[in-house]
Amino acid sequence: MSAHTIIVIGAGILGVSTAIWLQRNGHRVTLVDQDAPGQAASYGNSGLLAGWAIAPITSPSLWWDAPRMLVSSRQPLFVQWRKLPAMTPWLARLMSNATDKKTRKIAHNLAPLLTDTVDQHRALAAGTPVETWINDSKINFVYRNLKAFHADAYSFRIKEAAGLKADIITGRAVQDEEPMLGSSVQCIAQMSGHGHITDPGTYVAKLAGYFAAQGGTFLQTRVNGFDYHKGRISQVQTDMGALECDRIVVTAGIWSKDLMKKLGLSIPMQAERGYHVIYKNPSQTPRNPMLIADGKFGVNPMDMGLRFAGTVELGDHHAPASNAPIRLIEHYVKRIFPNLTCAEKDTWMGFRPTLPDSTPMIGEIGSTGVFTGFGHQHVGLTGGPKTGRLLAQMISGTPPNIDMSPYAPDRFSR
Repeated sequence: MSAHTIIVIGAGILGVSTAIWLQRNGHRVTLVDQDAPGQAASYGNSGLLAGWAIAPITSPSLWWDAPRMLVSSRQPLFVQWRKLPAMTPWLARLMSNATDKKTRKIAHNLAPLLTDTVDQHRALAAGTPVETWINDSKINFVYRNLKAFHADAYSFRIKEAAGLKADIITGRAVQDEEPMLGSSVQCIAQMSGHGHITDPGTYVAKLAGYFAAQGGTFLQTRVNGFDYHKGRISQVQTDMGALECDRIVVTAGIWSKDLMKKLGLSIPMQAERGYHVIYKNPSQTPRNPMLIADGKFGVNPMDMGLRFAGTVELGDHHAPASNAPIRLIEHYVKRIFPNLTCAEKDTWMGFRPTLPDSTPMIGEIGSTGVFTGFGHQHVGLTGGPKTGRLLAQMISGTPPNIDMSPYAPDRFSR
């Protein structure tokens, strides 16, 4: 294997994971981001290592669920209506995947990236200052009652097909299992063998520090353009000047869409604007992380407080935050955790990079030396280490042991 000079653009979990695995394979790696490592979605996510999250949002029920959600302030789907005309082609592609056959295909393709996430994080973090930050945990899917759980049966059949089975807890046993849940909650679907991170932003930042301590270079600068030589990438133009390279990896989340335009490529990727609320110094914390079915958000006890993270708002990744998703989260928090209080609250909004088939782009664009690692929608933290490892294998000339064709970056232009 020959060593390459590689620039990785984007210092979130995807970029940092890729940089570390490339470095371990003997390459000269420079990590570039306009912000410090571990910001944006790598900071504001739920912290859950969601190995169960193989069922995409495009289940067949989306055809009747989406209109109902859009007309209710108590549903976890919002749209910036002024952006709807521009989003319509993307939405049409997204809805074309809302069939049973395509949903199962997407789940099949996501499973190799997600289901071993805890092991992949441990392999990435081995020998680093954060190898003890990866916590084993169960995950509790919280439902009003057994009827509400059965209404979500399709999603659990998808999970079971990948070997992920839930134990069902009902009645008074719900509060025995999780005392902070109010009496309105009468059903939990519980899965064992999962994990979570209690401070994902700092976790990624410390991994980037490890990368630098091992001889890697991090540059906080803006990428302005790219140069080719004989059809292959040769330079990245930045505010600090030109950076020579023979390979680049674009792992900049939703901002990858803008970078790909600079490379002359149009990517059908849309921002799912996600939100979180942190209850600082909470009066209660759960025994295990949760997913609240009604509000579609995660609950994770973190170092800075109790984080409630989720919802979906379709819109522009340059526009400011909205108030409605935060109000929705707080509505369900009050209903489901009636005795919870806190010293103060903090809120955040960020962008999930979502492709219409809910499947990330991982691989080389032609023979250009340009590699992609973005489009992970809700599962960037979960799939980051595995994606970085796969990219490092591809760049190093070691064929991955899974079929990479579902993630091909040119699949929308065929």
